[in-house]
Parts: sequence; structure tokens; C-alpha cells
Amino acid sequence: MTINAPILDERDLAIALSVERDCGKTIAFANGCFDVLHVGHIRYLQDAARQADVLVVGVNGDDSVRKLKGEGRPVMSAAERAEIISAIRGVNFVIVFSEESPARLLGSLKPDFHCKGTDYTPESVPERKVVEAYGGKVVIVGDPKDHSTTALLKRMKDEG
Repeated sequence: MTINAPILDERDLAIALSVERDCGKTIAFANGCFDVLHVGHIRYLQDAARQADVLVVGVNGDDSVRKLKGEGRPVMSAAERAEIISAIRGVNFVIVFSEESPARLLGSLKPDFHCKGTDYTPESVPERKVVEAYGGKVVIVGDPKDHSTTALLKRMKDEG
């Protein structure tokens, strides 16, 4: 029987990560909207999980998805998206955050690695300065950006 990763608030996640660090484990952080899960998301998260002992996934809250992706998004609520992400092998903890960017959360949690998809370069990651300021490292993970929720939704609408 598979047990889903816990979905925690920031306070409880900070405590859990402190315990993990006390055990000598390294922490990776990945984030996204994950509005309609596709193979690119799975490859991104599983590659992120290989970067450290523990993977935390930040899921954008509903308002931030709407601001980032536009009206009609998200398709699923943050609670549903977080639950789906929590069921993916390699994910250890999930947190829903309300800001458009995870920068504040990264500065608070201070993961060893901030994992971004291949649509970025290490230099173009918006949170790079925050991560480097506390001594973390930005890593690019996943497969080439050949998958997109926006394109998938458009295809479903056009073919539907």
C-alpha cells in the first residue's frame, strides 16, 4: 500500500525539514501549478527527487494560478492538485503557497537545491538570487519542455 506524502502548512513543513536535516538528509524543492498533470510534470518531479534525499513540492494556490495562467484556470482546486502531487513516487512533502513566486518560501525553508524545469537556465531562474543568498544551488531538471498544460487544454478544447 502506498502512502501519500503529507501536505503541510509552512510551520509544520519547517519542523519536518528540521528533523530531516538533523538526520543528515539533503532537501530539494520543486514547484509549479500542476493544473492538469502530464508526463512532463512526472519527469520533472522524478528528476527533482534524484537531486536530494528529500523532495518538497510547492503547489501554487488557486489565486496565484489564476494570475499566472489567466481566467478559467486552475481547472482543479489547489487541494486536489496537492493531493495528486502527494501521490507521486519520490515526493516527500507538499505545500500549497499563495504567492505567484516561491521566493519567500525558499528563503524561509532554505532547501539545498531549488529544481526548475528545462524551460529555464540556471541564470534565468527568477528565484536564483534568493537561493544563492542562503547558500543553496539552482538545478535544472526534467525532460525538454515538450509538454504544456496550456497546450493540452487547447488541444482538448479544439478536439472536444
